[in-house]
Amino acid sequence: MKNSIIHLLIALMALGPGIASAESKPNVVLIYIDDLGYGDLGTYGTPDIPTPHIDQLAAEGVQCNTSYITNPPCCPSRCALIMGQYGQRFGKYGMSRGLPIPEDRPTLARFLSDNGYVTGQIGKWDIGSKLQGPLEVGFQEVAKKAPQKVYSDKEVERMKPAVRRAFGGKRRNSKYFCINEDGETVWLTDYDGDMMVDFIDRHQEKPFFLYWSPEAVHSINVEAPESLMARTTAPKNRRALAGAIVSVDDQVGKLMKVLEEKGLRENTLVIFSSDNGANGSEGGSSAPYTGGKGSGTQKEGWVRVPTIFSMPGVLPKGRPYSGMIANFDFYSTIASIAGLQIPEHCDGVNLVPFLTGEQEGDAHPYLFWHNSEPGDAERRHLLAARWEDWRLYRKYADDEWQLFDLKKDPREENNVAAQNPEVVQQLARKHEEWAKTLPPVAEIPEMEGDKERSGRGYGWATAP
Repeated sequence: MKNSIIHLLIALMALGPGIASAESKPNVVLIYIDDLGYGDLGTYGTPDIPTPHIDQLAAEGVQCNTSYITNPPCCPSRCALIMGQYGQRFGKYGMSRGLPIPEDRPTLARFLSDNGYVTGQIGKWDIGSKLQGPLEVGFQEVAKKAPQKVYSDKEVERMKPAVRRAFGGKRRNSKYFCINEDGETVWLTDYDGDMMVDFIDRHQEKPFFLYWSPEAVHSINVEAPESLMARTTAPKNRRALAGAIVSVDDQVGKLMKVLEEKGLRENTLVIFSSDNGANGSEGGSSAPYTGGKGSGTQKEGWVRVPTIFSMPGVLPKGRPYSGMIANFDFYSTIASIAGLQIPEHCDGVNLVPFLTGEQEGDAHPYLFWHNSEPGDAERRHLLAARWEDWRLYRKYADDEWQLFDLKKDPREENNVAAQNPEVVQQLARKHEEWAKTLPPVAEIPEMEGDKERSGRGYGWATAP
């Protein structure tokens, strides 16, 4: 069965775009978690947070162990994802929140919408300018934002100290509790999961692309209910985060269940990943690597993230893949698996041959980082290159390069630049050659608008 579907897809790709019929086009669900660390899932080795559904997703697919975010953190990561290219290709060298994404090349959503897909988005956006909400860049349906819970004075009095510090002052709007259509207070991540089920139920007869990018597990997670935290064995410093991750896993379970019930599981590509590495202030883990969001942004843990591709009808089950990939490869892989030609602007490659084992090695021999926006926070500055087991990096252009062998030294404790000058020279040259292909830093335009155009309420906002 698997080989026949692979051969069919290869044939469709060879014939070019527009050949696949609506019946043969696969569905795609892209799950993009906020601040989920490399070491925070069971399938990636964490012992204290049970994630059985995500683990099952990996067991029924391919777990990628060297998956990178080349434009961290949140906003630039998502822009690179939706455009399928390095953010620097359109002048985004750092956070640059509000910088427009290009309109002379299609977003992933626009590309799929133009090729017969129903496209839907749930959760956090944080992409493009104030005039570039999801409905403006190719999504046909966007889940409306359910009203936030507002804490009463009595509820504030009963809060635990950590929760009161966050929500007991002038700020009374909850981050992770919302009010559903029946007037009930529900956990936001759980509400999102129900919206995923609704979207799939309504569009099961058509090829669909669903992008779920929850608020979870971005700080602060202190509201996590005991019912979630009690399912973990996490220590106090990461117990709230652990509860939030358990809830994400529950929603993956809902997704898998509805796909099975509708007979869509084998024909649906599910991609699960994170927008950047672990948040150490919440107890997030990058193990066996170090660093992450906040104080560790020059380290591997800020840019290496968990990534899983699962499509039982096409991809092998339980196969690890350790070649280097980046989040901009998702666009190219989705296009290829849908039998469509990869747009010329994409930096990514079709990962299917690597995920199946047909092709071995790294999907990219080199990957690069150039976080150098002058006005960005100092901690986010990063110039880096990856090749084989080597990681070369520095904070600013005037700094000395540091070199680490990630295979021998995953915690990056021993700078071996002096012992390997030829490797430093090679990677520095490659980084310089790549940087010369990039446009300058773009300026963020001043404009009025609100990209959260789905508005608050219930149900779905639709494109005009």
